[in-house]
Amino acid sequence: MFFLLTLPFRIAFGLLFGLLLLPFALLIVPFLLLRVVLKSLVLLVALPFVLLAVGGALLVAFAAVLCAVMIPLLPFAFVALCVWAIVRSSRPTLVTHP
Repeated sequence: MFFLLTLPFRIAFGLLFGLLLLPFALLIVPFLLLRVVLKSLVLLVALPFVLLAVGGALLVAFAAVLCAVMIPLLPFAFVALCVWAIVRSSRPTLVTHP
């Protein structure tokens, strides 16, 4: 209710101060544009380094997940290697004589 009572005064003072401060706002616009241009230049310079860092982090994360999945499977791989070695060593070799 208080907002509705003060609404005409807020509109009047907003317009008055808006018109008084308009020249100062127009002076600030080029500096805001310069700020946008400088930020975009910094972004363009920093973007390749950020992409390299993200790629390296993805490689490290992929290696960590691969190790987390493969390390519990190492005993089974060792048993399979032992079975393979036993089977390979017990197989007779084919000897051909000239």
